[in-house]
Amino acid sequence: MKLFAAQVEEGKEGKDGNLSVGPVYRNLLSKDEFPPPDPSMTTTWDLFSVAAKKFPGNRMLGWRKFVNGKVGPYVWKTYKEVYDEVLQLGSALRASGAQPGCRIGIYGSNCPQWIEAMEACNAHSLVCVPLYDTLGPGAVNFIIDHAEIDFVFIQDKKVKELLNPDCECASRLKSIICFTSFTDEEKEKAAKLDIKPYSWEEFMHLGKENPSEIMPPNSFSICTIMYTSGTSGDPKGVVLTHETLATFVRGIDLFLEQFDDKMTVDDVYLSFLPLAHVLDRVIEEYFFKNGASIGYYHGDLNALRDDIMELKPTFLAGVPRVFEKIHEGIQTALEELNPVRRRIFHALYKYKLGWMNRGYKQKYASPLADLLAFRKVKAKLGGRIRLIVSGAAPLSTEVEEFLRVTCCAFVVQGYGLTESCGPASLGFPDEMCMMGNVGVPAVYNELRLEEVPDMGYNPLANPPRGEICVRGKTLFSGYYKNPQLTNESIKDGWFHTGDIGEFFPNGVLKIIDRKKNMIKLSQGEYVALEYLENVYGITPIVEDIWVYGNSFKSMLVAVVKPHEETTKKWAHSKGHMGSFSELCLLDQLNEYILSELKSTALSKKLRGFESVKGLIVESRLFDMERDLVTATLKKKRNKLLEYYQEEIDQLYKKLSAK
Repeated sequence: MKLFAAQVEEGKEGKDGNLSVGPVYRNLLSKDEFPPPDPSMTTTWDLFSVAAKKFPGNRMLGWRKFVNGKVGPYVWKTYKEVYDEVLQLGSALRASGAQPGCRIGIYGSNCPQWIEAMEACNAHSLVCVPLYDTLGPGAVNFIIDHAEIDFVFIQDKKVKELLNPDCECASRLKSIICFTSFTDEEKEKAAKLDIKPYSWEEFMHLGKENPSEIMPPNSFSICTIMYTSGTSGDPKGVVLTHETLATFVRGIDLFLEQFDDKMTVDDVYLSFLPLAHVLDRVIEEYFFKNGASIGYYHGDLNALRDDIMELKPTFLAGVPRVFEKIHEGIQTALEELNPVRRRIFHALYKYKLGWMNRGYKQKYASPLADLLAFRKVKAKLGGRIRLIVSGAAPLSTEVEEFLRVTCCAFVVQGYGLTESCGPASLGFPDEMCMMGNVGVPAVYNELRLEEVPDMGYNPLANPPRGEICVRGKTLFSGYYKNPQLTNESIKDGWFHTGDIGEFFPNGVLKIIDRKKNMIKLSQGEYVALEYLENVYGITPIVEDIWVYGNSFKSMLVAVVKPHEETTKKWAHSKGHMGSFSELCLLDQLNEYILSELKSTALSKKLRGFESVKGLIVESRLFDMERDLVTATLKKKRNKLLEYYQEEIDQLYKKLSAK
């Protein structure tokens, strides 16, 4: 058995009311001690400024311009061009009264201006605070007030929201700087609030006319306060220092150095995950440090494939839903092939998978299968993709396996939180034993499990299971202005994530549950809701599912958003016509989905009380517009219950009457 993580401390059994804790695991690169930091890279300003001097002519930031209402090809700014503009923005902030430590908000979609504003903050020891409206109603108002923000860089589409009378705290702002320019009406509104509005060009000109020496931060200076998309309550401000972010980037460099395919200046990353979240932020910091290129999506996630084909990225990171859509698209294309070609595809798939399971690297497992079939799949991802990373939620094993075999690229999962400054664990490329798992501890942190007695999880049992705890050099400093919550979350130096994990003997971690998403049914049985959603989610007709259980009831119910194409095929075969929303109202469809869920439960050997007994069919995906999911598409269970409460109550009455 190949070992992937080192066990550096033994587990301990709880005494005198304490909880049992499992062994401490480290990355093999940190088995004896954490590697020394790079003394020339102790802040995020170092990461960018050194790269700008080392790679001045390299393409850094790319975006697509709209020409006559249509999106055009990518245009680029070099590292030198970005660096010069960052100096002007920083000077403009200082000329406007921003002092070191001042909090600067950035509000808008991913684009070059976002990054230039961020780097201007880094150059002058200012604290970058991303503003994100999908953290919940009133989140922007809350963050501006809570973080005491003085200046905001803003996308033109967001100006209306910021100057809305409901955003009471906007009046505390001194200036707002638009990524493009303001309308006359917006300027008038800002003036009434005593806010100075600047177009991007005006602010750049202000900096050019008032040059200021940079004031680089120290390693222990606060770099950013990132507010997390919690599933309930006010957003929490996660404080990350420059040292934390720079150390994380150093760790990724060391981790990737182990593998044959090295990072190069020719690598290109497609950025569409929100920059207001830590995963995209640390990926971009890593690319900047290495002089590589970032291309931004043009703002429409539904047209992401067009950006992929235009940019031809080498690296893609996303949430499971993105990869599920890619998987569904390929499966749909397969269904349209003639039966002979479809059988050939599946035979080649099985053949290549067999060799990969024997330990062959994916690119050597079957070059013939890649040539005959899978290069076409890779072509749908731009043709140059080398690495795919999935995070934020578990990716189903079926989808991960399919991507590993057909994309002709590395596919790995990672696990992390804003509090861990991105991935606290990451999978190894080409290791099939990591399928469905989230890899091993990152280079600069340690992981262990802690007992959760109420849920029956014991880190000293076989297999070891418990709450995942993180410690190390890439951990956040605390929650901004919330020492009580900080002390509740960090105990004896260990951050308690609330996620339930299982360690395998080779040191690989698997996420199996969420501490707060365990409910006890009326007959006394515990049910892991997220686990069941992952199981039922592989049912072909299911596009998304929310499983609900009430502790006063003995059975589970669910809300299902069926897959539209599959639903229409089923409907036409039964003689049903109508729009998708009309089909979702059919009792026969409800019964059919329920029978399909039952088949999945049987095939996955779920226990009787884990079966869904009744369901509501929903024609729309759970979305942020209705505040049903977070920005990373995690389900807001309290909001879902609130939204569907009446229908659920009726469903339980109907089931009780049977």
